Amino acid sequence: MALEDAKREVDGAFVRAGFKGLAFENAFAGATSFLRRRYSKDLTGVDLAITGIAFDQAVTNRPGTRLGPRAIREASSLQPFDPPYGWDGFSPLEDIAIADYGDMALDYAHTADIPDRITAHVAGILAAGAGCIALGGDHSVTLPILRAHAAKHGPLALIQFDAHTDTWPDDDPLRIDHGTFCYKAVREGLIDVGASAHVGIRTVVGDNLGIAIHDARAVHQRGPEAVAADLRARVGGRPVYLSFDIDALDPAFAPGTGTPVWGGLSSAQAAQILRGLAGINLVGGDVVEVSPPFDHAAITAVAAAHVAMELICLWGWCRR
Repeated sequence: MALEDAKREVDGAFVRAGFKGLAFENAFAGATSFLRRRYSKDLTGVDLAITGIAFDQAVTNRPGTRLGPRAIREASSLQPFDPPYGWDGFSPLEDIAIADYGDMALDYAHTADIPDRITAHVAGILAAGAGCIALGGDHSVTLPILRAHAAKHGPLALIQFDAHTDTWPDDDPLRIDHGTFCYKAVREGLIDVGASAHVGIRTVVGDNLGIAIHDARAVHQRGPEAVAADLRARVGGRPVYLSFDIDALDPAFAPGTGTPVWGGLSSAQAAQILRGLAGINLVGGDVVEVSPPFDHAAITAVAAAHVAMELICLWGWCRR
C-alpha cells in the first residue's frame, strides 16, 4: 500500500499523533473535526483550541446558527492539504499545535445560564494555556467570550467585521441579544473603544460609543489594504480580539445568515484585510452567524472556514 493511501485511511480526528501537521484524508469522509485536527479535551501541549458555541436563541430574524459550528467544520475539510495561500510560507497546521476542543455543552432550555457557561468554557481553555478561536452560533456568544479574554488580558482592542455595529442600547442584564453585545462590552469595560473598530457596516448607526467605523462603502472606495493599515495603526500593540460576523460579506458571498444586507464585502476584500492585519497581537477570535438552513452549496460555511483559518494565521503569526 502506498504511503499516501495509508495516510488516507487514518482518521486523524481520533488517532493523530500530536497536534501538528497537514492532513491528507479524503475531504468527503471521516469525522468532521475542524481542519482534521485531533479532538481533545486534554489541552496539554496545545497552543490553540477551536471550539463551537452552538447557540442561536438570541437572533432577531432567521434562526439556524446553532448548526453553524458543524457546517464550518465540514467545510474546513477542504483546506488542510496545503499551507494557506499568501502567508509567505507560514504553515500554521505544521507550526502550531491545534486541537478541536469540540462544542460547549449547553441546555437549550436554560437560556439564561448560557452566557456564564460560555465564559467559564472559554476561561477553562485560556487557563490551560491555549488560545481560543470560537465557531458560532449567533453574535450574542461574543460577549461572554470577551469577558473570559478580558479577565486574562485586560480591556481589549476589538476588530469587528459586521453589517451591523451591535451597539443598540440594552441596559437589561437579563437580556441576551445578538444585536447588543458590543454595547454591553463597552459598558462593562471589556474593550478599549479608542483602539477598536468596525469593518463592513452598512446599517444605520446611532451612538457608536466612540468605536471607529470603516463601512462597506469605505472598503470599496479606499481598498482593503488602506483599511487594514488604519486598523493596524488603531490597535497598535494592544491585545486584540477579532469577531467576524459572516454577514460582513455581501449575501452573494454569504447567503446563509440570519440578517443579510446587500452591498457588503466580497470574500476577496475580507481576505485582503485579514492578511493585511498580520502582526497584530491577536489573543482570540470568533466566526459567527453562519446559518446552514439558508446556505447554498455550503458557500457561507466555506467562507467561514476560510475566515477561521485566517484567524489561526493571525494568532500564530505574532507568535512565530
